[in-house]
Amino acid sequence: MEITWFGHSNFRIKSGETTVLIDPFFVGNPSSPTTHKEIDACDLILVTHDHNDHIGQTLELAAKHDAEVVAIFDIIQNLISLGLPAHLGVGMNIGGTVNRLGFSIEMVQAMHSSAHGAAAGFIITLPDGTCIYDSGDTGLFGDMALFGKLHDIDIAILPVGGRFTMDAKQAAYACSLLKCGKVIPQHWGTWPILAQNTSALAEHLMLLSPETALVELPIGEPTTI
Repeated sequence: MEITWFGHSNFRIKSGETTVLIDPFFVGNPSSPTTHKEIDACDLILVTHDHNDHIGQTLELAAKHDAEVVAIFDIIQNLISLGLPAHLGVGMNIGGTVNRLGFSIEMVQAMHSSAHGAAAGFIITLPDGTCIYDSGDTGLFGDMALFGKLHDIDIAILPVGGRFTMDAKQAAYACSLLKCGKVIPQHWGTWPILAQNTSALAEHLMLLSPETALVELPIGEPTTI
């Protein structure tokens, strides 16, 4: 599996011949060295919620690449009203699972707001069995322990920025609930109001979830995990 972080909460996952984007926020993202026009492949787009810094350029990328968009039902309906071809909308809701291109995508709850519907996270099982939990924007909640019981989570992608999401200590505790092998921090460093580094996460992981390895991705550089 290859994963690229474009800053903030914008990720690209490649598995085999399939490319998946998560929360493709490029325009207005000061961290991203890449524009959405430079994305040369996209088969599937996952949207956790429709704040501007997450829904980003979903419409443009879906239209350009004929890529399906997976999101909570209300967001899909709004995107269709804005021009998303109906056949590209994959609406679902919390607790549901859809299978696309060999990926199993389960939608789970997130403690956050959303302009339409509810904010969500995704538990994604790749064709090779790798399990990734992307929480989207969220606060800490105890039911993360259920995710860890129901899934063997290899990688958790968690926010650490504080103010609008969990901070580093809460994210480290979340890792202990999820029992994840690795954690990739997101939603930090984009603007001064957010945490500017991951040093606090490293410190709290040693105390709260020492079995979890911190993986800090370089922005814009594909990384094989």
